Amino acid sequence: MTTSPDLDAVLSDIRACRACLGELPHTPRPVVRVFPATRLLICGQAPGRRVHESGLPFTDPSGDRLRNWMGVDYETFYADHRIGVAAQAFCYPGTAPKGGDYPPPRRCAELWRPRLLEALPQIELTLLVGGYAQVWALGDRVKPNMTGTVGAWRDYGPSILPLPHPSWRNTAWLRRNPWFELEVVPYLRQRVRGILGR
Repeated sequence: MTTSPDLDAVLSDIRACRACLGELPHTPRPVVRVFPATRLLICGQAPGRRVHESGLPFTDPSGDRLRNWMGVDYETFYADHRIGVAAQAFCYPGTAPKGGDYPPPRRCAELWRPRLLEALPQIELTLLVGGYAQVWALGDRVKPNMTGTVGAWRDYGPSILPLPHPSWRNTAWLRRNPWFELEVVPYLRQRVRGILGR
């Protein structure tokens, strides 16, 4: 399948973007992976350091956990073009002094997300991974915190599913909120099977 001209153009522009040059602790390296066939869009917050180095989204333990939630293996995740990844910000924002990455800069989403989403008309389900992605995408529909937003997951369907970030930093959150793996993960796997099974 060939890439549509509109998507080709926006991806070329995103990959050439240097809007944050001089503001990041490294040369910008936008990471985005979408295709004309993409039906399931994963919208995280921003690439981490390992993804910045590899140029491939979710090539880290967070990706392993996310794939487990989705019920797909590593090969399917990267080989099936019906799965796409486009974070709120496309470049690694750097690591804060106290650990954890800096928040994704809003500038990136403001510059690119409307144009990119317009070029992806086949999207059936968007996974909003983490609080920053949820705030950006849901606007005034977001709850006061990430737990509330993910807990209200039924309110956003069928086209949107909010998820916690699969980082190891959220392991304690997962233990405190067993309903996520009991209720949300089975629903997510069902939706993924439905999209990829056609």
